[in-house]
Amino acid sequence: MLRFIVRRLLETIPVLLVIVTATFFMVRFVPGGPFTAERAIPPEILKNLEAHYGLNLPLHRQYFNYLGRLLHGNLGPSFKYPNRTVNELIADKLPTSLELGGWSLLVALCVGLPLGIFAAVRRNSWVDYLCSSVAMIGICVPTFVLGPLLVLAFAIHFNWFSASGWYVWQDRVLPALVLGFFYSAYIARLTRGGLLDELNQDYIRTARAKGASEFRVVTCHTLRGGLLPVVAFLGPATAGILTGSFVIETIFHIPGLGREFVNSAFSRDYTLVLGTVILYATLIIALNLVVDVVQVWLNPKLKFE
Repeated sequence: MLRFIVRRLLETIPVLLVIVTATFFMVRFVPGGPFTAERAIPPEILKNLEAHYGLNLPLHRQYFNYLGRLLHGNLGPSFKYPNRTVNELIADKLPTSLELGGWSLLVALCVGLPLGIFAAVRRNSWVDYLCSSVAMIGICVPTFVLGPLLVLAFAIHFNWFSASGWYVWQDRVLPALVLGFFYSAYIARLTRGGLLDELNQDYIRTARAKGASEFRVVTCHTLRGGLLPVVAFLGPATAGILTGSFVIETIFHIPGLGREFVNSAFSRDYTLVLGTVILYATLIIALNLVVDVVQVWLNPKLKFE
């Protein structure tokens, strides 16, 4: 396993290099600049700002200078926030996005797994049709539509939860529900399909012939193999929850990293865009690695190859 992990980590180096290179040049080629989005700046002041941040250098010099700082863990200064570095901004905003992602993932699992299990156990019954219908609704309704609807119903009409902010527990409920419900639909369908495949296996029929209860058959025998598709999906799903927070943080005005990424793209804050992209790419690679290890642990047929 150690050799497998080391090899995968070494494989991520060229992947991250491609991501950094593509993002660096893409943000540079977008019209406008970090100091031209606001009010007009005198040419001499603009020249001094560009010299201070190294934007007056040739593009290839800027690229290699950025790579040199990146190797030392320095993501550079922010163009939008004076006297603040990208490292400080990420350290300040990332915990909020991680908390939102954690609550959303908990909602996705707590809703998706029971729906999928009930649908598989009660196949072709009204329970199956009801659970499948709820999952289909979650897939078809996008988060930017579901979010305002829940705000209108539960924040404005009933006044149960908050419509914006990130201060008390009521602020967490609607964003987590909106972001988690979308992925709970996929988890429910994958759980149903995986359990149905396992319930038709010979060892399940043997367990039932020995007198095992249906609860024991499902929990002790079926779930380990039936949840393999869900485990494989959790890596990309967790990454999708983190990146999907861009929309949710904007809708609910949550002071997280996703909202800062959107603002930095509009304000042409090159270093903050790059730092956020590198962070999320690293998280996605790490999550996929964890999923591969868990899959081998759940399925002895797989090997670390």
